[in-house]
Amino acid sequence: MTLNWQLTIAVTGGSAVGLGLFLIVRESLPATPALGPALQRLHQPAAPAVGQLSRSESEWLTGVARWLRPPTRDLALLGRTPEQYALSIVLSVLIGLVAPAAVAVLLTTLGITPPVVVPVLAAVGLAALAAFIAHRDVLAKAKNARREFSRAVCTYLDLVALQLSAAHGPVQALEQAAAVCDGWVFERIREALRLAQLQMHSPWDEIRDLADEIGVPELGDVGAIMQSSGSDGAQVHETLRQRADSLRDQIRTDELARAETVTSRLDVPGALLVFVLIGFILYPFVARL
Repeated sequence: MTLNWQLTIAVTGGSAVGLGLFLIVRESLPATPALGPALQRLHQPAAPAVGQLSRSESEWLTGVARWLRPPTRDLALLGRTPEQYALSIVLSVLIGLVAPAAVAVLLTTLGITPPVVVPVLAAVGLAALAAFIAHRDVLAKAKNARREFSRAVCTYLDLVALQLSAAHGPVQALEQAAAVCDGWVFERIREALRLAQLQMHSPWDEIRDLADEIGVPELGDVGAIMQSSGSDGAQVHETLRQRADSLRDQIRTDELARAETVTSRLDVPGALLVFVLIGFILYPFVARL
């Protein structure tokens, strides 16, 4: 009977640790950014569907998100809501709190009884570390997505310039240039243009609003340039090409700076390896003394 009780506790603790590791890996994997929340605002469901949060849970998560002060622009770029951000932080904290307790239970079943203060301090520290990792994961994914968005804007600038050179109007040039390419970046641009058409707004204003929402000023430059074309009738295809070239040079400079940073980080392991080799060489002479 004692053996079955110990086995049950061991299986339960191992399952909790496995679930925690699975959730950590699942949150760490890069996810494809979802489509923007603008269409969700246009098509609000009448009742929560199966698997969605209830109203009370959503209000509770909204309060937690307001207290956490999430990075709204990064979340908008990734297509996430503040409630989803708060849920990931809460889950990370719960995993950090449960994992040391499960390890303590396993050690107790093996006959090792650690002091109570050890799992308590480990739980608090691991919970804070898990919340920090979840927050940094959102920032890192948003940084990579923003870099990808900037690269795509270069292509979009060239495509819009080509459409204007083919004697298309500014609105038609924006829509056809966005329809040429695939990918989540151009899908966000197409979504903004569809919203502008549905709400009877000018497309360049909607593009600038999207740029402000997700924190990509390069996209706002497209809206500013096209506004002069739509309101003043200016020929801006050369301006678009020049902005694409300057943005391409800026991206190249940033990539070179990142490469130099990574290269400088590689010097540290190389220096440590040299010291290790020197230690192996000097050890026989030191041992003979």
